[in-house]
Amino acid sequence: MNTIADFIPPILVAQGIFWILVLITLSGAVMAVVPAKIVHNVLGLAQSMFGVAGIYLYLGSQFVSMMQLLIYVGAICVTYIFAIMLSPPMELGGEKPVLFKMVLALLTSVVTFIALVVMLIKTQWAPLAAPGRDWTAKTLGQVLLTRYFLVFELISLVLVVAIIGAIMVTNLGVSRERK
Repeated sequence: MNTIADFIPPILVAQGIFWILVLITLSGAVMAVVPAKIVHNVLGLAQSMFGVAGIYLYLGSQFVSMMQLLIYVGAICVTYIFAIMLSPPMELGGEKPVLFKMVLALLTSVVTFIALVVMLIKTQWAPLAAPGRDWTAKTLGQVLLTRYFLVFELISLVLVVAIIGAIMVTNLGVSRERK
């Protein structure tokens, strides 16, 4: 009995999946920058982060992939949506774009891009060292909850403080509207 591997080489399928993930990531990045509506920008960011999570999964790092989905696609993009919902509409007015600021931003972006490309070209890259431990999700969880327990708890405390701060800012905005 013939299998699909007899007709399509597995390496070709793997490369196809990789390039599809790259396309999802780059199209999301473009969508995060180009549209004028900010909600579309956030959706593009979520798509781009989803593609990055797929690339991590493709590279065999399931834990980092799931953290990418939970933290960036889940938490960060949802936080951006809440911030958009709590902010005043853009139609009410605001400052108009200034040509000088736009040119300065473009110039800064180009200089930063050139500096990064030069750095990447001139860096002497060392070969990847062999991993010393089995870094599965189970091992990582055990290390986080034993050796790095205090750091793990401090991060959760920082998240709680951030949530409380967001609630206070929201209540401050509501109390200003009532006045």
